[in-house]
Amino acid sequence: MTSESNGQFAIIRTERGLTIAGTRITLYDVMDYVTAQYPPKFIRGLFELTEAQINAALAYIEANRATVEAEYQTVLKEAEELRQYYKEKNRDLIAHLAAQPPKPG
Repeated sequence: MTSESNGQFAIIRTERGLTIAGTRITLYDVMDYVTAQYPPKFIRGLFELTEAQINAALAYIEANRATVEAEYQTVLKEAEELRQYYKEKNRDLIAHLAAQPPKPG
């Protein structure tokens, strides 16, 4: 699933999911800020994208909203499951570290 812009692929599918070509930034990264209604200029600066890259990402999201939104929800669910897993796995370690006296200095 790709989107072509000026003869170059702007959005590509990698092992990480839908990604802005030439970057490691996924559309799911961008969706976090789109969902929170941040302006495109802010998102562009945050990820150090070109005008063409942010425009391609936003256009792709708009044109394929249902598909991108479904994948985004899956990514959010998996991230929460991982967070819970590591929270539980590290519970004893965190409690042990919290019980230790602070190091001098």
